[in-house]
Amino acid sequence: GNAPGRATTTMKKTKTGVEEGKGGDSPSQRIDARIKELSDWRGETLARIRFLIKQADPEVVEEVKWRKPSNSMTGVPVWEHAGIICTGETYKDKVKLTFANGAKLEDPKHLFNSSLEGGTRRAIDFYDGDKIDEKALKALIRAAVALNISVRAKAGPVRSEKKRKSV
Repeated sequence: GNAPGRATTTMKKTKTGVEEGKGGDSPSQRIDARIKELSDWRGETLARIRFLIKQADPEVVEEVKWRKPSNSMTGVPVWEHAGIICTGETYKDKVKLTFANGAKLEDPKHLFNSSLEGGTRRAIDFYDGDKIDEKALKALIRAAVALNISVRAKAGPVRSEKKRKSV
């Protein structure tokens, strides 16, 4: 028989690499935990940003990447749709929302205030007491999604019909 206390749950990995099974915390649950753990204005800011991202793109997929001791192993919240839209890192004094392809996005309200010298990424640093321009942020998220989708469409289908082997 089974030794008592030994977990026998096997984790199934789905296509997106999300763990399914009992007790496996999903990326969304990890982000919940990160927000709760911050428990100050940074948690509130991250929660608000997350809410706006989901409003702007109901099909957004939440992931958590780069788990390491410096971010207390909770990792960095990542929002994806046909590729990475943005990541939400928290520091002592700010919440940094980095757009993977921010340099290619129209930013009429000049939300980007960080990583401006980078060739590809752009970021928005939110500090304690900052008011979020919700309308402009949602427009930026939608633009990032549209860009990802257009890039993916130009790249053509991921699976080539010719290479498929019969098993």
